Amino acid sequence: MKRLYLLLLALPLASCSDFLDPLPNGHYTDENLTDFPSMIRGYVEKSYDLLPTGYSAVEYIYLDGATDDAVITSQTHNMRRFAVGSGTPASDPFRTYWIRDYKGIMYVNRFLKDDLGLNTRYMINNEQNKRLQRALQGDALALRAWYQFDLLRKWGGKGTDGRLLGFPIVTEPVDIFNADAATFERATYDECVAQILEDCDAALEYLPEANRDDLAEDITIEGAVRWHRFDGVAVKALKALVYLQWASPAFNPQNDETRWREAARYAAEVMDFKLGHDAARGFDPTAAVDWTDPNSPEIIWSSDYVKGSTMENLLYPNGFLGTGGVGPTQNLVDAFPAANGYPIDRAEASYDAKNPYENRDPRFYGTIFHHGATVRRITNNEVMYTFDTSVGGRDEAGGVNNSMTNYYLRKYIYLGWNKSDDKLQTMPKSIFYLRWTQMCLAFAEAANRVSGPTQELFGHTPKEAIAYLRNRTAPDGRPGVGVGGDPYLDECAAAGAEAFEKLVRNERRIELCFEGQRFYDLRRWATSVGDLNEAVRKPVISTAGISYDEVESRNFESLYVPIPYTEMVRMKKMVQNEGWSNWE
Repeated sequence: MKRLYLLLLALPLASCSDFLDPLPNGHYTDENLTDFPSMIRGYVEKSYDLLPTGYSAVEYIYLDGATDDAVITSQTHNMRRFAVGSGTPASDPFRTYWIRDYKGIMYVNRFLKDDLGLNTRYMINNEQNKRLQRALQGDALALRAWYQFDLLRKWGGKGTDGRLLGFPIVTEPVDIFNADAATFERATYDECVAQILEDCDAALEYLPEANRDDLAEDITIEGAVRWHRFDGVAVKALKALVYLQWASPAFNPQNDETRWREAARYAAEVMDFKLGHDAARGFDPTAAVDWTDPNSPEIIWSSDYVKGSTMENLLYPNGFLGTGGVGPTQNLVDAFPAANGYPIDRAEASYDAKNPYENRDPRFYGTIFHHGATVRRITNNEVMYTFDTSVGGRDEAGGVNNSMTNYYLRKYIYLGWNKSDDKLQTMPKSIFYLRWTQMCLAFAEAANRVSGPTQELFGHTPKEAIAYLRNRTAPDGRPGVGVGGDPYLDECAAAGAEAFEKLVRNERRIELCFEGQRFYDLRRWATSVGDLNEAVRKPVISTAGISYDEVESRNFESLYVPIPYTEMVRMKKMVQNEGWSNWE
């Protein structure tokens, strides 16, 4: 019995050290590693393999369940427990990503150590070998920057010692889960940003400008063959997001304008590439986003695709043979403007409270299924399902495998899917890690802070960037709210920077919902934890009309995510984030 107990104690340590050998074959050592180029390349491949491939991951759709945009149906889901304040160190929904990020960093650190990957011969042809060496070196540096950025946006915050802190910076091939834990401590927030930007700049020296065949000298090594990998455009997009995060109120107490300017600069450079090179080859900024197209021109960098019906099974209600795993809130629904672009609380919107789903922004219908909405088969317009979320209806909140909010998510759904079909029709889907929309929003927010809504900066104006999104065709083919004129956008731009930023923030909310962005946005904008704790609501639809009930309240005690309890115990120099002293 004692032997079994000791074995069980050893299991967690074994699971953490498994990733030390990404492609073990029993024949290599540190001395002869260069004789196994596939294994060295494998460090980069394994780091890529750790990236998620579907929006059903906890850090995407479910992360919105920790905001005012969504409610997770399962009451025992760790993210829902975190959102309502009943989480514990044992149910920490973020810890797995701490492990994942450092795992990815360790792989590429082994590749980068002493220029191992850059000095390894992979191909017989000298020119091809040099190109592959450089591409892999750039991949490794960009991946390290990406994983560090993820650590920063998840765990960066004010420590219990009052300092703005980031994460332990690790640039050596060290397994932090088995090394001397006493040596690790959090770097300052600024130091972490500096490291990420340094890696981005180094990656830019090695990566091709863009993964496009017409820009490649050898399409067997460069170009479309690298479509799901980093390129120069993607790294610039990452830099724009890093600067935007760093410039935001929560992490920029002195309101250093340089950070806003650099965010705008890099976003503009990406926009220029899309509007120049890609537009000449098919990219149309007014076209609808197709979430079932893993080669969408919208993409700057994406995951490899997965073909299946995970999203349909997760998001449809029980009545349409789904599990209703996540429900959009009334709060989010109210954020969508009227068809003419005005917020629904403005008289110009002509909003009818008795018919709240009529005359709304076309993006609403492409994002959310509401009471009375239909699911029409994309191939022949056949009505396959009609939502009934009224009192006693088959899709009403609280039913088995129904959402808790009386709304269902339309975004990401393939309308050719019907589980009752003899042969299920599915479409490939990928995560658009970086996309055109994000760059328009990042530029608009950052440039507005520097020069206002209508002043040109780096060749664009913030108003123009937002107009691209409001003019875009909706998924069902309806024209955007800005087509034919956008008086509300004109009004906000004329009103000045503060009014325009309010519009930009709302545009971020509706454009990026369920992409795992709002959780970070709320925290980088927040002035106090109270900004996070809005009650979320649902409609109650009966013969008497529509009323609105509270579903639950967010109950955060801190603006920040806690450093995992296990790491606080192991790493004695670690400082916990403010508000989580009970997790030390």
